[in-house]
Amino acid sequence: MSSPRGLIRTLLIALVATPALLHGEKPVTADPNFPQVLERFLSLDESESPAYRALRRLEVKNEQQTVTAWMDVWTEADGAGGFTYDVVAQGGSGVVRSKVFIGSLEAEKKMMQPGAPGRAALTRDNYTFEAGQRVGGLAALAVTSRRPDVMLINGSIFLKPETGDLVRLEGRLAKAPSFWIRQVDVVRCYQRIAGVRLPVSLEAVAKVRMGGRNTFHMTYQYETVNGRRVGEPDLRLAQVQP
Repeated sequence: MSSPRGLIRTLLIALVATPALLHGEKPVTADPNFPQVLERFLSLDESESPAYRALRRLEVKNEQQTVTAWMDVWTEADGAGGFTYDVVAQGGSGVVRSKVFIGSLEAEKKMMQPGAPGRAALTRDNYTFEAGQRVGGLAALAVTSRRPDVMLINGSIFLKPETGDLVRLEGRLAKAPSFWIRQVDVVRCYQRIAGVRLPVSLEAVAKVRMGGRNTFHMTYQYETVNGRRVGEPDLRLAQVQP
């Protein structure tokens, strides 16, 4: 039997590869502007990978919401498929840090290679789209995966109606990573930074058979995007324990 920590590593590999993380229940009130909002979203060209340098904070909490491990790491992408990372501070379980955190970063390195993300892209090839309701000024679109795949999701995406820009994704993976992980609920948030849509936070809650609930959380502080300085990441803030 695989250990819960090993199963979390499998889960994180799926999450790194999944650009859309959605809510399990579909909105019920249709937005009459759905066709226009959908076309605006699909017409946005996000195919080019940006170059960036960012300080990330990674944490895993157990069922009692106690932090079992944490890591602060500088990550850099060159925009051409290259991805590197440098761990600058860490604490907690060494097994979680080596198997979960390093495992997920290594998986992301593989997914940065040209052509790799297509299997998980938010396109008509991978998903069907349906009208949802307005939520807090955002247009919610219900999304259903066209096949059971650990790289895909079922739920809703939240867009700016005037531009079709992606703001938030919530929901459940379309296929559990393994028999031992019963379900995976996730939330991912994005912002436009230097004109580029980038993730700013990710949270995933997995129910592991005989292992209870485990929560993975990651936040990003960007220093540069496509050569432009956009922030001053503070390592001291990242190191503060919850």
